Amino acid sequence: MDIAAVTEITRETLYTTIITAAPVLLVSLVVGLAISIFQTVTSIQEQTLTFVPKFLAIFVGIMLIGHWMLGNMVGLMERLWSDFTLYVK
Repeated sequence: MDIAAVTEITRETLYTTIITAAPVLLVSLVVGLAISIFQTVTSIQEQTLTFVPKFLAIFVGIMLIGHWMLGNMVGLMERLWSDFTLYVK
């Protein structure tokens, strides 16, 4: 296994990780921003007001796109394991 193969595996793994995590992170970002604006407008500074809606939004997001996320991760692992004999040379 040479440097190019390791670099390609690393690149593909990082890309898959970013693409898989991006939807949940974007949901968290949007909900957090909306709650921050709501807190600023109403002057409510309750800590649980930020935690609970984010938690629920992330949970719903994972419920909706979890199958796709798992498919991405399983696809990456299948590609890595299918080429395993090339890596051990």
